[in-house]
Amino acid sequence: MTQPAILVENLGKRYQIGTREQGARTLRETLVDLAQAPLRRLRSLSGSDETAEEFWAIRNLSFAVQPGDVMGVIGRNGAGKSTLLKLLSRISEPTEGRAVIRGRVASLLEVGTGFHNELSGRENIFLNGAILGMPKSEIVRKFDEIVEFSGVGKFLDTPIKRYSSGMKVRLAFAVAAHLEPEILIIDEVLAVGDVDFQNKCMGKMRNVAQSGRTVIFVSHNIAAVQALCRRAILLEGGTLTGDGPTECVLEKYLKNFQGDRTSETALSTMSRTEPSRQRLMLSGKLINAQGAVVTGISIGDSLTISVTYQSETASLRPVLGVVVKNSMGVALFGTDNRIQAEFLPTRPCSCGKIELTFDSLPLYPGVYTIDLYMGDEVRSLDSIESAMSFEVTSSNYMGAGKLPSSGCGSFLVKGSWFLQDQIENESRPPSLAQSEPPRDRIELNE
Repeated sequence: MTQPAILVENLGKRYQIGTREQGARTLRETLVDLAQAPLRRLRSLSGSDETAEEFWAIRNLSFAVQPGDVMGVIGRNGAGKSTLLKLLSRISEPTEGRAVIRGRVASLLEVGTGFHNELSGRENIFLNGAILGMPKSEIVRKFDEIVEFSGVGKFLDTPIKRYSSGMKVRLAFAVAAHLEPEILIIDEVLAVGDVDFQNKCMGKMRNVAQSGRTVIFVSHNIAAVQALCRRAILLEGGTLTGDGPTECVLEKYLKNFQGDRTSETALSTMSRTEPSRQRLMLSGKLINAQGAVVTGISIGDSLTISVTYQSETASLRPVLGVVVKNSMGVALFGTDNRIQAEFLPTRPCSCGKIELTFDSLPLYPGVYTIDLYMGDEVRSLDSIESAMSFEVTSSNYMGAGKLPSSGCGSFLVKGSWFLQDQIENESRPPSLAQSEPPRDRIELNE
């Protein structure tokens, strides 16, 4: 049986809040510490010792990663993700438990580590590559690829203190991305650079993930985790609360992140992306086919979005825009009441309620959010991102008694199928294929 590339057993890391973690100590520091030990002991006995508060960044953490697996690590800020990667990279020592690593490891925890501002881009490629564990022969062999990927070839012999921050990021990632370790540990490196370079980084990381190397990937970019990782673990408060297929773990993370959702939402100014705009929308709620206020529906159920509004400055012919997004923040569809003229108010008004009903919403099970926009016929006056959220649960929507759980895309669309079975006719003699199949077969058997 193949041994795991990474084996974590009851791993824990404790910090003393208000003190610095001790690394390697000199002989002088050790002798001074021994001399001060009796004094600390007396302070402790007299009750005057100020004991630092303990904080467990991670605790009782256990999991295994098989060779060739690509595993994502997700969780809120402070969940222990970076601490875990530092332990796996041997930057920090665990307080308890152990982490067994089998294979050559390369860590991409801080892009740009090891760069020297006074050296040129060319010199820093060799310096940074050596720090990340690349032998000189490997750096020479991949030098042209690194330069081409970074896109800074024109400035290769310029000291990097004259580089922009974006250029430094491009060069640092280019060096790290061309490593060939057996285990690659990555922390938030795709959150840097411009959009084009992020897409380029995503393509490179996808190639790494498909090359058979073991990858541990930490990111708050849920779409990136979903695209790169087949499996994910969820950390909360330093403990493991989810482990399994990426889609399942992401769904749990998003539910926890949203917390307890209320049936009716006050659309406060705190939710506005542009506080300077008018505050038109006051409250919103989701209503099912029975008229009840809900936070979720089943596949194919009816759903009504109801929003109350009030204009403090002038009357208007209100237009409500709705955009429904999936759990990755990708817009699935949007609409507003200008599209159908009969639903545009015939006269201006300063307050009221506007509703949008979907008779059947064939979304796959998951958590979805709704962005709201309100204004008049020519402009948007108020906008709220993620104003409301709802969950879609599985149901016998297709009528076959099977409960769909996931699929390719976001919509479960009904279609009309045609199936022609020609196996029986093709297996029979040509002279019999033209006759009435059931009757001919009975007569022949008799």
